[in-house]
Amino acid sequence: MSNLTKNVQPLEDFNWEEFENGTVANVSKEELDKAYDETLNKVSEHQVVDGTVISVDKKEVVVNIGYKSDGIIPASEFRYNPDLKAGDTVEVYVENAEDKKGQLVLSHKKARMSKSWDRVNAALESEEVIQGYIKCRTKGGMIVDVFGIEAFLPGSQIDVHPIRDYDQFVGKTMEFKIVKINQEFRNVVVSHKALIEAELEAQKKEIIGKLEKGQILEGVVKNITSYGVFVDLGGVDGLIHITDLSWGRVDDPHKVVELDQKINVVILDFDDEKRRIALGLKQLTPHPWDALDANLKVGDHVKGKVVVIADYGAFVEIQPGVEGLIHVSEMSWSQHLRSAQEFLKVGDEVEAVILTLDRDERKMSLGIKQLKEDPWEAIEVKYPVGSKHTAKVRNFTNFGVFVELEEGVDGLIHISDLSWTKKVKHPSEFTQVGAQIDVIVLDIDKENRRLSLGHKQLEENPWDVFEEKYTVGSIHEGTITELLEKGAVVKLDENVEGFATPKHLQKEDGSQAVQGEVLPFKVIEFNKDSKRIILSHSRTFEDPAREEKRAAAKKTRAPKNDTPKIENVAASTTLGDIDVLAQLKAQMEKGE
Repeated sequence: MSNLTKNVQPLEDFNWEEFENGTVANVSKEELDKAYDETLNKVSEHQVVDGTVISVDKKEVVVNIGYKSDGIIPASEFRYNPDLKAGDTVEVYVENAEDKKGQLVLSHKKARMSKSWDRVNAALESEEVIQGYIKCRTKGGMIVDVFGIEAFLPGSQIDVHPIRDYDQFVGKTMEFKIVKINQEFRNVVVSHKALIEAELEAQKKEIIGKLEKGQILEGVVKNITSYGVFVDLGGVDGLIHITDLSWGRVDDPHKVVELDQKINVVILDFDDEKRRIALGLKQLTPHPWDALDANLKVGDHVKGKVVVIADYGAFVEIQPGVEGLIHVSEMSWSQHLRSAQEFLKVGDEVEAVILTLDRDERKMSLGIKQLKEDPWEAIEVKYPVGSKHTAKVRNFTNFGVFVELEEGVDGLIHISDLSWTKKVKHPSEFTQVGAQIDVIVLDIDKENRRLSLGHKQLEENPWDVFEEKYTVGSIHEGTITELLEKGAVVKLDENVEGFATPKHLQKEDGSQAVQGEVLPFKVIEFNKDSKRIILSHSRTFEDPAREEKRAAAKKTRAPKNDTPKIENVAASTTLGDIDVLAQLKAQMEKGE
């Protein structure tokens, strides 16, 4: 406040009548002006003075600083103080004592700005509660007018609860505490949350001190996450884990509770310092297993929805909180290892049979294959020995082919039962996985749920015919299809194969037969049981030459006594040698 000049003493003989008539005796106009001026404040431009609010409306505030005219200030400069009223004392900055219109020009904003930096520092040091006007939103928070300075209010410092709608605070005047000042950049950070934390801390201590397991409290849903729900218990937060929201499975907590919803919860547990409080919602209702129909028993049919699925099986909810497991082995009569996803998916409505029921352990196992008849119950009727069927190749082993006649009915075709004639080294040479193959049932192993099947038995055994055709000593044309270390595989007619050792593959010119050659072969051994034909190409020209040689020798040989001379010839297993010996024996017997 500027210093007031000493009031001029009134004249004792002042004539008021003359004054009212416009004339004052003994007083000059200069004296009157001087007396008038000396009763007013001396106003210096560009200084801060205190003024008194004369009136307030939506647009402007009229302020008297004891000058000959009042100043008018825009109401927007007082947004931080919505309670401003007539009679309040405010700081103003004198911009101009008299403008062109003779009007006193004042500014409250500039008055605040001139001292604002000192005031915010003082407020920080003294932890003073100040008022500020929230001007607008910004990244991460709000901009607040404090003493004319733009301060930052972080979103986390607006309230103790998470803020979902920042716009609701724009244009509001609130109380704040200054929590941080950057002197170098003149940045100011304020907090509203800090004002209520002290009060909340006292409330927390009181609430935490009374916490007990099993206690039921009312709370407000503060935040919802994928793993659970945070509940405000009155300054203290607790967490309802997603598994404690409902006796049934919950995939989204939003389906159970809503933000700001008031709910009752039970305290399940807390740590020693009671910082982490575990809450439960489902525990306030009876366990669904306790309400399960007492008459439900093994063998009964139930309906439910698949809620969880894994490779090993599917969990089916037959009522909220009561689930049964259908193991993958109970989904099909098939014995092949498969995944449950091949049969069911989450959300499927299914009917199942109760296989086991343990009310104490609250466990139940279910089956859906039991809704169909077990194909092995009457296997002899549908697949009798000797019956013919078409099967699907499932997989191979070194010794045979596993096939499936229908779901749950498997059989094995041994490698020796694939073909009468072809030498099959591995089943993959004969067929492929997923292919259809005709079979005949050879044997039934009901105990092990396995059929012995044959494929070649669908045709007559050609070896009965081969026995008459491929007699020892007969000659047939053959193609060398494969050369091995121990000999060659020779293809004959009717897709039958024979074998020739290396010494029997020598040709007449002394060279060795090669793969792909077509040559005459002589049968030197035939075994029907082992399905083996031993062949020789060299014998086709060696045996006739030997016969000719012996015949010539016999003609030129001179007879002595009547006993034929037997040459010292090494024993031979060939049919030609046997014939020569038989002739010699006959001659000897004739001579006798």
